[in-house]
Amino acid sequence: MEFPLSRDLLEKLFHTAVARAQPALAIPNHLPPHPKGRTVVIGAGKASAQMGQAFEAAWDGPLSGLIVTRYGYGAHCKRIEVVEAAHPVPDAAGEAAARRLVEAVTGLTADDLVVALISGGGSALLAAPGPGMDLTDEQGVNAALLASGAPIGVMNAIRKELSAIKGGRLAALASPARVATLVVSDVPGDDPAIVASGPTVPSASTRENARRLVGLYGIALPPAAAALLASENNLAPRPDDPVFAKNTVSVIASASLSLEAAAVEAKAAGFGAAILSDAIEGEARDVAKVHAAIAREIAARNRPFAKPVVVLSGGETTVTLRGKGRGGRNAEFLLAFAIAIDGVDGISALAADTDGIDGTEDNAGAFADGTTAQRLRTAGIDPLAALANNDAYGAFASIGDLFVTGPTGTNVNDFRAILVR
Repeated sequence: MEFPLSRDLLEKLFHTAVARAQPALAIPNHLPPHPKGRTVVIGAGKASAQMGQAFEAAWDGPLSGLIVTRYGYGAHCKRIEVVEAAHPVPDAAGEAAARRLVEAVTGLTADDLVVALISGGGSALLAAPGPGMDLTDEQGVNAALLASGAPIGVMNAIRKELSAIKGGRLAALASPARVATLVVSDVPGDDPAIVASGPTVPSASTRENARRLVGLYGIALPPAAAALLASENNLAPRPDDPVFAKNTVSVIASASLSLEAAAVEAKAAGFGAAILSDAIEGEARDVAKVHAAIAREIAARNRPFAKPVVVLSGGETTVTLRGKGRGGRNAEFLLAFAIAIDGVDGISALAADTDGIDGTEDNAGAFADGTTAQRLRTAGIDPLAALANNDAYGAFASIGDLFVTGPTGTNVNDFRAILVR
């Protein structure tokens, strides 16, 4: 059986991609100039604690700071305090951390420097309800967005309009201090204003655009959130606001760089390598059908790439919840992919989230090949029924094909590798 051998290679490619996105590798090359005054480090996201570690090790001056990350994602820092909070639905710990971050940047001078370490997951971790809202409202907003099937850019355009610190507001609060933002990007296209809803990076998106998106995707917001969105209160500062004039933004790690590293590793192992895109979005099951069609075409006709080849892609798919099962977007992608390649020899695949957690489950993703659908049926599971119930986690768990890594220390979103022998 060739699947175990294929699985070893796919897993190695994943770890290569994750290693390329580690903050310790990137941060020393993106240090801002030292200030005359204080250096205050703030951060939010699933990679922020590891970013804090790396910044402390590379910075040769005094500093203080506070970072919030997901439960279980903390790392030891000597001078930066690390607190943990809930993701993907915010909790009171995240709300308390957001208040403390505001306090940390308040009252600074033009001689001071704020270093913002931002990564994916920060939108939920920075719970700061806008005027008229409370934490319950913000939790309701996140739950509605996660169930909507909207892409991350849409979700974060709405979130920033309903927050007291997102959409560049936290950097505005830090003025007149200079703000240097270092970003580990988990969003297609690597727009830093979208990552974590851009607490220190203003965006060109508007309140009117957010209203349009809520209607377009049929998102049912809590009444207090809907009222704020309908008003002109709490408008985000625009990108041309003078408070941002001295600030800098650097994307230090991204899906593109990680996919390129995986491609080099695949070639070193004797395979061709093709990167479809680092910015693929769409419903996970639909994206899976397209990937499966490409894999079948390679297997049958040696086009558009000659086999043996590894086809790589990144980005962030979405799942519109229809059922009551368990499973994140990568497992759902793979279940649909397995159905589409049912019975085809020579194709195997891994889809996983580079932060080590696929949605809210304990797995990063899963493995699949041409035998997966039949093995599920043998185990008494109808693959189509499992997909209809959004129960990809249960399906892959039943046949031992979940991919579990634990927290990886970084987050550049989805990683997909399809091997065609």
